[in-house]
Amino acid sequence: MQNDSMQKRKAELLRSLHRAPPILVLPNAWDAASAALFARAGACAIATTSAGVANALGYADGQATPLAQVLAATQRIAAAVQIPVSADLEAGYAETPAALQAVIRQLLATGAVGVNLEDGRPPGSAQPLRDVADQQARLRAARAAADAAGIPLVINARTDVFLHQVGAPDSRLGESLRRLAAYAQAGADCLFAPGVADAAMIAVLVRELKLPLNILAGPATPAVSELEKLGVARVSVGSGLHRASLAHAEQLARDFLAGGGFQGLATDLTYAALNNLLKH
Repeated sequence: MQNDSMQKRKAELLRSLHRAPPILVLPNAWDAASAALFARAGACAIATTSAGVANALGYADGQATPLAQVLAATQRIAAAVQIPVSADLEAGYAETPAALQAVIRQLLATGAVGVNLEDGRPPGSAQPLRDVADQQARLRAARAAADAAGIPLVINARTDVFLHQVGAPDSRLGESLRRLAAYAQAGADCLFAPGVADAAMIAVLVRELKLPLNILAGPATPAVSELEKLGVARVSVGSGLHRASLAHAEQLARDFLAGGGFQGLATDLTYAALNNLLKH
């Protein structure tokens, strides 16, 4: 477990990496091994993927994974690398601001120095999104918990307007801007609107918002260099790397099961190399 001064320095480093350019590219890890490999690949910081962590632990995404298991996985990820780690806590695993403060204190104990908090409500909720004032109160509570701990936690405030397709299509940009501006006032450090891939719309978000913008990348997203030109401060891939890895593994298994060869197992990542990455 890292000491408070080291964790504070990592939090300050993570915050500084949002001052684009250059853009902060965040690979999303789902376990200690993936985190260590992304760090070895040159990542300056990493984030976790809630879906990837959940799936690796045998759960579906959407806060179905017990919080204790999410925190334990986050701690293993943070311990596997020397770079800052931001944790995806979905909706915060808490219904009230006070309860969220307790969760943030537990998160800081894992060594994480950033957190992703979304306004989308867990599956099965009556409304897809939280009330703006409610989410503001939650963000203020998260900030207060981090301040009390002396760690300048980097809060990535996410709105799920586009992701959940809330409202008429032509209303979503305006609603996202309204929500994200409110979250900036509540103490967020970075603003996140997953589901936006159009360059012109990304440019509007960058221009209108006063804080760094995080874009969730997918196959249709502009390249990293283009996002940087648009003024995007941070790009993450969510569960994309996790799913791509599993899809590749499934295809290899299909080839074996169909009687094929094992050439697909050829890799520069040796058993010893991976083992050494995880030795402490």
